[in-house]
Amino acid sequence: MSDWKSVLRNDPTDWLLETNNPSVRYFALTQILERPETDKEVTETKHNIMKTGVAPKILDKQNPEGYWETADRFYTAKYKGTVWQLIILAELGADKNDQKIKKACEFILDNSQDHQSNGFSVWHSTIRGGGRHSGVIPCLTGNMVWSLIKLGYIDDPRVKAAINWITKYQRFDDGDKYPPKVWPYEKATSCFSKHSCHMGVVKALKALSAIPHDERSAQVLDTIKKGAEFMLIHHVHKKSHDLTKLSKPGWVRFGFPLMYQTDVLEILGILTSLGYKDERMQEAVDLVVSKQDELGRWELKNTFNGRFQTNIEQKGKPSKWITLNALKVLKNYYG
Repeated sequence: MSDWKSVLRNDPTDWLLETNNPSVRYFALTQILERPETDKEVTETKHNIMKTGVAPKILDKQNPEGYWETADRFYTAKYKGTVWQLIILAELGADKNDQKIKKACEFILDNSQDHQSNGFSVWHSTIRGGGRHSGVIPCLTGNMVWSLIKLGYIDDPRVKAAINWITKYQRFDDGDKYPPKVWPYEKATSCFSKHSCHMGVVKALKALSAIPHDERSAQVLDTIKKGAEFMLIHHVHKKSHDLTKLSKPGWVRFGFPLMYQTDVLEILGILTSLGYKDERMQEAVDLVVSKQDELGRWELKNTFNGRFQTNIEQKGKPSKWITLNALKVLKNYYG
C-alpha cells in the first residue's frame, strides 16, 4: 500500500501539530512529516519541550541530587520515583544536554546499575554500591538502556555494558523448556520461567531498537532477530499455542506512558521501527486501525494518572500520544 493514510478515517496531523503539546508536535514534524532537525519549526518546537508542558513540571519536582521522591525508592515508588521519570522524560524527547536530565541519568547509573553484571536493579546495594545484584530484572534493564540512549548516553561505556547484559542474559523461551538454574534465572521466576515474560522481551527489543543501525553489533542483531521472532510467533498479542486467545486482555487498551507494561501499539511500534512487515502482524495492525474515531484519532484507554508526578492527558479522551504512535506504526507498516 503506497498511501498509508488510506487506512485513516481522517487525517489528524494538523491536530498533532498544535502547539499545546510540544513533544507530540516535535515528533509529528520529524517522524510523520519527516522535517529535518535543522528545520526552524523543529528547532523551536524541540526547545519548547523543556519550557512548557509535562517535562518542566516533572523537572521542577526533582531533588537537587538528581532523584525524585526518596533516593532509595527510585524504582519502588511507582510511578513517582526516578526510574519512571527517566522513562517519561525520554518519551517526551527531553533535552539530553539539560543539567537536571544529566543528574537524573547519573543518579540511576550510580544507584541502580549492578556493578557485577551491568544490568539494572530495583534496589540499591548499601554494601557494594550500585544496584543490588539480586534485584536485576530484564524489563527495568531494557527500559533504562532505552531511556539512557534517548537521553544521550549511547556512547557511555556503562550503557554499552548494559546492552551486553541484554544480549547475554535475555531469553525467549516459549514454554518448551526452563532456563538454567543459575543467576539471574533461578530467583527471577516471574521474568524467566518456562515462558519468558513478554514485558522483558518487549523492553529488551525496545532498548536494542534505539541503537543506530550501523552501530548494532552481531550480538545485538542476533538478539533483535530472536526477540522479534518471539513476538511474531505470538502474532504480537496472542498466545502462541492458541492464537484464538489474547496474551493479556489489557494489551488491546492503548496507554501512554506504559512504564514496565506494554500493549499492541507499543509492540507494533518497536517491530515496525526495526523494519518488520510480517503477515503475522496483520491482525494486530488491523486492530489498531479499527480503534480510530471518525476524526482519525485514538483514545487513551489505559493510564496511571494520579500516580505520576503530573498527569499526562485524560483517560477516555482522544490522545495525541496514542494517535501519534498509531500513525507511526501505520506509516512504517504500509509506507
